[in-house]
Amino acid sequence: MESSQRFFDWCFKTRAQNVINMYNGVEITHERLFLNFTCHEPTFISNGPAGLNGSVKGVGFMPKDEYLEETLEAFMGHIKTYDPEDKTYGKRGLELLIKYMYAEEAHHRMDFTKLGSLEMAKKQSWENYQVNKEAALMFFQPPRISYKLKGTVEIYDEATSGKRELYQQFINAMHDMYHTPDMSRWLSYPAYIFRIEEIYDNSATPNGFGKRLEYPVPEVK
Repeated sequence: MESSQRFFDWCFKTRAQNVINMYNGVEITHERLFLNFTCHEPTFISNGPAGLNGSVKGVGFMPKDEYLEETLEAFMGHIKTYDPEDKTYGKRGLELLIKYMYAEEAHHRMDFTKLGSLEMAKKQSWENYQVNKEAALMFFQPPRISYKLKGTVEIYDEATSGKRELYQQFINAMHDMYHTPDMSRWLSYPAYIFRIEEIYDNSATPNGFGKRLEYPVPEVK
C-alpha cells in the first residue's frame, strides 16, 4: 500500500505555504490563490434525517491536545489587541499562525489524525451529524488532484454542552486571527472534529482513481 504522505504534503503544506506567502507579501495570481484554497475547502458528505448531503466547509489540521490550550491562549492574546484603526492586526495574526502551526519547526506540534471545521449554517449537515457520525471529505483541485477521506465527525457545542469546549474556541479563534474578530458569534458556530480513518487518492493519475493509501499518517516534516 502506498504512503499517504502525498496527501499531507498537498493538504497541509500547501495551506502552510499560503499563510507564509501572505505574511511575506508574495505576489500570487487570483487563479493560483483560488486553486490553492481547494486544500482548505473539501465537501463534507453526510447521510441521515436530512438525506444524503454534500456541503463545502473550510477545514484545518489541529494542534496536538498537549499544545491546544497554549496555542489558544496565544491566539486569544492577539485577538484582544484588535483595533479597527490598527492595520497590522492581520499580519501579526499570520505571524502567530506561522509560529505555532505552519513553520517547519512547529510541525511536531500538529495532530495529523484530525481536521477541525465550523458549522455556520446548522442545516442538513448539522441535522445528519446529530444522528450519523459517519462522514467522507472530498477534496478536488482542478484539473485532476482529488483525495477522499473517510472517518467520523464529533460535535463540540458550548451552547448545548454547557461547558467550555476548547476545540470550538480554538477553531473560532483561528478564523479570527486574520479576519475582523467577533467573539460574540463563537457560541453560534459549533465545531466539527473529523477523525481520519481512511485516505484514498482519487486523482486522475496512474496512482489515483480510488487507490487506498497507507494510514496512520507518516511524520510530516
